[in-house]
Amino acid sequence: MRLIVDDKIPYIRPYLQSWGECRFMPGAEISAQDCREADCLVVRTRTHVDEQLLQGSSVRLVVTATIGYDHIDTDYLQCAHIRWTNCPGCNATSVAQYVEAVVNETLRYENETLRYENENIVMGIVGCGHVGSAVRAMAERHGWRVLTSDPPLGLNDDLSEADVITFHTPLTHSGPHATWHMASDAFFASLRHRPMIINAARGGVVDEEALLHAMDAGMVGPVVIDTWEHEPQPNPALLQRAHIATPHIAGYSANGKANATLMSLHAVARAFSLPLPLAPDGTELTPTALLEANYGPLHPEPYDPQRDSQALKADPTRFEWLRGNYPLRLE
Repeated sequence: MRLIVDDKIPYIRPYLQSWGECRFMPGAEISAQDCREADCLVVRTRTHVDEQLLQGSSVRLVVTATIGYDHIDTDYLQCAHIRWTNCPGCNATSVAQYVEAVVNETLRYENETLRYENENIVMGIVGCGHVGSAVRAMAERHGWRVLTSDPPLGLNDDLSEADVITFHTPLTHSGPHATWHMASDAFFASLRHRPMIINAARGGVVDEEALLHAMDAGMVGPVVIDTWEHEPQPNPALLQRAHIATPHIAGYSANGKANATLMSLHAVARAFSLPLPLAPDGTELTPTALLEANYGPLHPEPYDPQRDSQALKADPTRFEWLRGNYPLRLE
């Protein structure tokens, strides 16, 4: 079996190499020529998987080690009889940790602007899937009142009462409730408070120019952006004006990465009738066992989002480097 693998997927090399011939390379550089004789692709968001990449190839399975799959032309894969799978929910807890950290950090430094106390927060969550549900559970543990809006049902007017609005939807461009630019000029004009805005969904869910206009008009409070419309080139004006600006790493906890890696390994094993990978001691391989095999005993520490924000603001050209060399962060 031949596999082409994004070289930034952690912890996966020894297991895939035990199954076949692997070529590890930067995801954005994977070409049609690379795929021609491959049986399987294991990728992330930086590889655009479509007819141009796979036509005439021997690829039978595409695995993306991510929740999102807007980088995959699923219609083409279906027509070409190529199986594909993603990793739903793999980093949901990681994103919830990120949202918790950025809200608490903002409370500490922007409390006079926000004009509310921790226990009185009303959090509006847009997108009620794996990630939105994890964010809701986190918010409820804090005793925050939660408002939810599911894009397939349309944006809920009750979000106008929220103190924090956080987006957790996939990016879709078509259909009656497409999420592209769902946070538009009209959306921001409908807000009654000056809520904190968080986009940790996909770039393009929030219309960045509309958000900048809303910031100019005083319609919103502190802004946190993790996903950008033109990655890996973040909007320069929004980058500098955002309270927290990070390089698409909300889901980048080591735990979330381990979940995605293990789900990807299971997908390959199922598709090609291979034995499931085992931990070094011969027991079932779990996300914790995967991490301990690489780092030893785990000692989680509080996450500081300003560390990541300061690094990106200091040099936006390092967007991809910061993602690819992200330090250990435990949940």
